[in-house]
Formats: sequence, C-alpha cells, structure tokens
Amino acid sequence: MAFLFENLKVYKKAIAFADEISDLTEMFPKGNYYLVDQLNRAALSISTNIAEGNGRYSKADRKNFFRISRGSAFECVPILELCKRRNLIKEERVRVLKDNLDEICKMLSGLINY
Repeated sequence: MAFLFENLKVYKKAIAFADEISDLTEMFPKGNYYLVDQLNRAALSISTNIAEGNGRYSKADRKNFFRISRGSAFECVPILELCKRRNLIKEERVRVLKDNLDEICKMLSGLINY
C-alpha cells in the first residue's frame, strides 16, 4: 500500500534531491562534518515534512508542515554557497542544485496556497 504523499511530484523531487545530496557529501573530505550533517538534515527535512504534513487532518497543520519543508529548502541554499566557496562543490553543480530547490519551493508554494 502506497501512502498518498508518495504520488506527489514534489515529494518525489524532494526525495531525489536528498539522495543526490547524500551521494555528493559522501565525497567531502574529512573535517567538513558540520556541513555534511547540516546539508543532509536540511535536504532530508524537505521530504519528511511533506510526508508529515500529509498525515495531518487539519488544513492549517498541513500548511504549517509544507511551510517548514519550504524553509528547509531555503536552508540548503547558504550551505551550498559555503560548500562552493570552500571548493567542495563546483559552481555549475551548485547552480543545478539551486535550480532544483527553486522548483521544489515553487511546488511547495502551490501546496501551501491550495
């Protein structure tokens, strides 16, 4: 049995983003644990809050979790920027990741406003 949120395009994109971040940060050199941990937590939080929001009964509760999810997506941006400045991620890769986040945020805004 599939959960309804698993059919949402934004959820699928958020899971793919978290998976990509996990793969990416595995290659970071030792000594960058704080960036690895924070980026992975923020990336994973996007999809987990979508899931949790879909498990809520009231519209206000669902919207709150979608807002938290959107905030987690925004949280990834400065971490990615710092990773770029520390030469852990190439600029082009950061651009692609930020484009993915932008698309996820737009979709979350749609859920919030629905």
